[in-house]
Amino acid sequence: MQQSIDLEQLCAERGLRITEQRRVIARVLSESEDHPDVEMLHQRASAIDPKISIATVYRTVRLFEEAGILDRHDFGDGRARYEAAPEAHHDHLIDVETGKVVEFVDPELEALQRQIAEKLGYRLVDHRMELYGVRIDRDD
Repeated sequence: MQQSIDLEQLCAERGLRITEQRRVIARVLSESEDHPDVEMLHQRASAIDPKISIATVYRTVRLFEEAGILDRHDFGDGRARYEAAPEAHHDHLIDVETGKVVEFVDPELEALQRQIAEKLGYRLVDHRMELYGVRIDRDD
């Protein structure tokens, strides 16, 4: 479900100065179909440009997050993981055994969340849902 978002273009739209190393990191994030952590980002970016340091990746991720073009997630594995800020809302199901992250949208669930907020006297303006599970059909 991960949609391809052009972080380079978003950087330009937000007025961020885009160095060549930031461009590489933005491209790696845009092309990621998973939710990489900083170490994974560094590994992928340094395969393209070996001069990119881990510190540069940390600084760039923080800059992109502060600019609102990158979302940070903590899926309970002790590592901050990242994805391009999606244009459309989605939720996450995390496989606690493999760390795989499955993105999903469920209109019934979205409606139920709005109903719960209204029942409690609120208008829902945003939310983040993370479900944690193990595969039912695994071989034990």
